[in-house]
Amino acid sequence: MGIKARKVAVIGAGISGVSAAAHLLKQGLETVVFERSNIPGGVWHYDERSALESAFPNTRPSVGDYKTRPAVHYSTPPPEYQDDKDLEIAHAPPGPSYAGLRNNVSTRLMKTSLQNWPEGTEDYVTQKVLEEYIQAFSKDHGVTAITQYHTRVEEVRKQGDEWILRTTTLQKSSAGAHLVEKHWIFDAVVVASGHYNTPNVPDWPGIAEWKAARPSQVWHSKGYRKPHQFQDKNILIIGASVSANDIAKEAGPYANKIWQSTRNGELDLPALLLPPNATRVVEVKSFDLDKEHAISSTDPRTPIPGTVTLVDGQKLENLDAIVVATGYITSYPFLPNLHNDDLPASEADDNVLVTAKGDMAHNLHKDIFYIPDPTLSFIGAPYHIATFSLFEFQAQAVARVLAGKTTLPTEQEMRAEYKEKVAKKGLGRDFHSLRGEKQEENYVSELVNWVNQDAERRGSDDKMIGHTDAWRQAKADQLEQFKWLRSRTAPNNGEPQPESVRKLISVFTDVAAIKLVTETRA
Repeated sequence: MGIKARKVAVIGAGISGVSAAAHLLKQGLETVVFERSNIPGGVWHYDERSALESAFPNTRPSVGDYKTRPAVHYSTPPPEYQDDKDLEIAHAPPGPSYAGLRNNVSTRLMKTSLQNWPEGTEDYVTQKVLEEYIQAFSKDHGVTAITQYHTRVEEVRKQGDEWILRTTTLQKSSAGAHLVEKHWIFDAVVVASGHYNTPNVPDWPGIAEWKAARPSQVWHSKGYRKPHQFQDKNILIIGASVSANDIAKEAGPYANKIWQSTRNGELDLPALLLPPNATRVVEVKSFDLDKEHAISSTDPRTPIPGTVTLVDGQKLENLDAIVVATGYITSYPFLPNLHNDDLPASEADDNVLVTAKGDMAHNLHKDIFYIPDPTLSFIGAPYHIATFSLFEFQAQAVARVLAGKTTLPTEQEMRAEYKEKVAKKGLGRDFHSLRGEKQEENYVSELVNWVNQDAERRGSDDKMIGHTDAWRQAKADQLEQFKWLRSRTAPNNGEPQPESVRKLISVFTDVAAIKLVTETRA
C-alpha cells in the first residue's frame, strides 16, 4: 500500500511530535505542528500550575483532560471562564512534571539520531535538562518555526481524501484573552499527543464522595508539584510505580506518616526505596466517609472525616491527603468517532481506536499506523522503552511512508499481523509493552529492516540506522541496574553495589538533591 502525502499535521510538540516533524521536514513534506501550550517539551515541561481536576472516578476515555468545544467562531472567552488564567489552564492543561522529576532511563538510551546531548550530560538528569534537549531539538531542526502554539486541536475528521482539523487558538490582547477557531486541510495526520494527559482514577466505592467532601485533599498525582504541602500530614499514596515512589520519597522529610497502597504488581518498585516514615500496604477496598462530620467540618487543614478500608481488613484513619498515582488512560478526544466508551476491549471491531477502559489503542499496525486508513498515524504508543530514541525510530518510519519512500503491507496483511499480535499478547495495557527480553530491540529491527528493504529496491541511500553499539551497552547497563534493584527485598547492608546501580538508586532515593531542587523553586 503506497501513500504520497504533501501536507501533514502533527498534534503535539513533545519529543514524539518534534521527532515526527523533524523527519517529515527532512523528507521534504509541508508540515504544521499544533501545540496547545506555549512551548515545546511535552511532559518534560515544568509548569508551576496544575491542570483542572478530571472526574473522580474517571471512566470515559473520550472526554480526555479538557472539554472539547463545538464548532463555532470565538471572539470572546467562553462564558464559563471569566478569568484569563483559568481560560489558559482549561485550554492547555499543564502536564504532570514536578519540580524534582528526573529520568529513570539513561540519557544514553534516550539520545536521538538528530540531536546530541550537551557535552558532559550525566545518565540521570533533572527535568529541566530533558526539557531543554527537546526545545533545542525543535529549534535546531526547524520545528519551532512551523509550530502553532497556544493552539488546541478540537476535532479531526476525514472528508473524502482529506483530513479536516478544527482548532482553537488562545490569543491575548489588552482587552483580554479569547479563542479563535480555524479549519485546516491536510493529506495526513500524525498524532503525537502523549501518554500522560488523562488521569486514570478507578471507581473505588466511596471515592466520589471523598472527592466531593474534600476536593483539595483528594487528587491525582498529575497535580503534584512540590512536597512542602505535606508538612506534618498523614498521606495515603495509591500506586507503587515511579510517580508514587517519587512522591513518597519527596514527601518523606515533610510528612508525619505515609502509607503506600499497592496491588503487588510485578512492576512495583521495591518497598525498600520508600522513606523511613512510609509503610507499604495492600490495595484499597473502599472509602467510607463520615457524612455527618463531613457536613459539619469542611476545613481542608483537618483530616478527612472517614476511613479507608484495605482488602485485608486494615483500616486507615486521620488521613490528610489521598494521592491517586494510578497512571493514565489512552485518550484522543479530538477523534471522538474512533472512541467507544461503552465497548469492552474484547468486543472491539476493526475500526474502533479506544474502548471502555482506555488501556490500549486498537487497530494499529506496528503500534503506529491506523489500519483502516494509514494516513492517520500515532507516535508514542509503546511502553517500557527508551522513550526518546524509540519514538524517533517510529517517526522515521512514518516520514518515509508519508513521503512515498516506504510501502505499507496491504490492509489484509496488516490486519493479519495485528490479529496475530492480539492472540499472542492479549488485550489491555501490556499490548503495547516492550519490556520483555529483546522486545524493544526486535521492534526497532523490524522497522529498520522494513524501511531499508524498500530503500534497497529503489536504489536509495536514505536508510534508517538501528540501535548503535553505544545504545546496546547502555541497555546492558540499565538491565544490570534494574535486575539488581528488583532483587532487593531489604535495605543494602554494606553489600557492594555496581557503579551503574548506584547511579540509578540515586534517582529513586536522593532526597537531599530533590529538596535542593524543590526549595530552589519554592
